[in-house]
Amino acid sequence: MLGQSIDICLCPGAQSEQRVVRIERRYGDKQRHNGSESVQVTHTPSESSPAASNTSGAGGQVYDVLAIGRSGVDIYPLQIGTGLENVTSFGKFLGGSAANVTVAAARLGRRAALISGAGDDPFGRYVKQELQRLGVESRHVITSSEYATPVTFCEIFPPDDFPLYFYRKPSAPDLQVTPEDIDTAAVENAKLYWSTVTGLSEEPSRSAHFAAWQARERRKFTVLDLDYRPMFWGSAAAATEQVQKALPHITVAVGNREECEVAVGETDPHKAADALLDFGVEIAIVKQGPKGVLGKTRDGSVVVPPIPVDVVNGLGAGDAFGGSLCHGLLAGWPLEKILRHANAAGAIVASRLECSTAMPTESEITALLPDEESLHV
Repeated sequence: MLGQSIDICLCPGAQSEQRVVRIERRYGDKQRHNGSESVQVTHTPSESSPAASNTSGAGGQVYDVLAIGRSGVDIYPLQIGTGLENVTSFGKFLGGSAANVTVAAARLGRRAALISGAGDDPFGRYVKQELQRLGVESRHVITSSEYATPVTFCEIFPPDDFPLYFYRKPSAPDLQVTPEDIDTAAVENAKLYWSTVTGLSEEPSRSAHFAAWQARERRKFTVLDLDYRPMFWGSAAAATEQVQKALPHITVAVGNREECEVAVGETDPHKAADALLDFGVEIAIVKQGPKGVLGKTRDGSVVVPPIPVDVVNGLGAGDAFGGSLCHGLLAGWPLEKILRHANAAGAIVASRLECSTAMPTESEITALLPDEESLHV
């Protein structure tokens, strides 16, 4: 399909950190890469994650984190600073924002599960197997015989240019989740329930989301990632309409300034946070890029500065932030500590090539926060 022979690299999580260091060292310098190299990485099957064995969902088990949303396969180039037309080798990774958030939470020791969809194809089988291997329960991932598992390509031009190419037409299995597919008991009982705006872009997924929120009854830690991607919507106004219908069901909202503009018509961080609070949200989190992250409640606000890193691929940073956010909320930490840890998690993943298998451990996060002792509770 690409008109050339490529090397596809499977990247098991057990060795991912060591492998990413090697790839960054080899390809991190654009000037040293001639566009014709390829990387061979041996795939060694790892043992099943301990978290996976504890998240079967059977017997009425309560999930710490239950998310609904995108899953698929990320095909990322192993040549950094090279356009796709010239890339010769790729890595294959579990992808999709909601899937990545659950993996990030599982990496931090949380019992996590995903409601999503995958095609009845090899990539669909890979998605379910990889979720389980990375510690996420996949029993709520439906199988679609009509739509193929989505694939996403990207280009990597550090520090801030990472074009994405979604192959999700005419639709994707994760947008075919129906209200009948929702395990309402799992939604009700989850300690934290995570949704994304993309899931509101099409039916039947939109109705499934509202059915889940109705079952959830606005329990504590009902989170909405504002996650607005124009290619999934007919217009920004259509997205605004659906987001504003969703917000009264939500207790925690998180998004960047552009996503807040779509959601509530404000780009100023404090005004955006106030508008989210006016919709009934209890915690509003606004990402401000180089100005850090604003967290605001009705009792006050905090701004946490960014953590500087040498960026390799910024695409997974937001999902790492989300998974760490879930962990901190469930731990009952102060908002400042939650956001500091989430920032650190995002920074770590931005310094690595892939997304799902790059999610950091708690010890890696705290190692990036030298003054962490002052924030322990």
